[in-house]
Amino acid sequence: MRGTITGLESAAPFGPMLPAIYQEDEFSMRFVGGFDEVLAPVLTTLDCLIDYFDPALTPTDFLEWLASWVGIEVDESWATERRRAAVATAVEMYRMRGTISGLRANLEVLSGGQVEITDSGGVAWSTGPMGELPGEDSPRLAVRVRLAEVTERATKAIDSIVAAAKPAHVVHRVEVVES
Repeated sequence: MRGTITGLESAAPFGPMLPAIYQEDEFSMRFVGGFDEVLAPVLTTLDCLIDYFDPALTPTDFLEWLASWVGIEVDESWATERRRAAVATAVEMYRMRGTISGLRANLEVLSGGQVEITDSGGVAWSTGPMGELPGEDSPRLAVRVRLAEVTERATKAIDSIVAAAKPAHVVHRVEVVES
C-alpha cells in the first residue's frame, strides 16, 4: 500500500525552492520539510504513474483495480503472475469471445492448465439452397482441462467460465484431470 515511507527522500524538496531569506531560517526549513515527508510518496507515485497501467509492472494491490477496468475479476488465491496474465490478456480474450480458440486461450490463462475442446458444431457454405447442415443436430461442448492439482474450487471455476462463454442453448461437460 502506498503511504508515508520512512526515510523516502523527496524528488523535489520545497526547502531549496524557498527564497534565500527563508532558507536561512531553521524553523521555515523544518516546516516545509514536513511537507516533503508527506508528499514524497505522492511524487514518487506520480513519477511512476505509467507503470500502474501496465499489468506486468503495477503493484500487486492495484491488480484488482486494473482488472476492473477491463471488466474481469481476478481470484486472490491465484499466483500473482497468473493474475497479471489474466489482466494483460483480457482485451484479446474479448476479441476472440464465442470461438473455440478464444475459449481455449481463456481457459489456459485462467486455469494454468492444458485445454482440449470438442465441439459438435460446424460451419459450411453451399452454392445451392437446402444444402446439408454441418455438425450434429444436438449442439454440445466437451472441455477437458489438465491441471497439476485438481480441486473442487478449480473445477467449479472452470465450469462457470465455460458456462459464461458458450451459447445458452449448448450443453457442456467439463472434465478436470491431473496432468
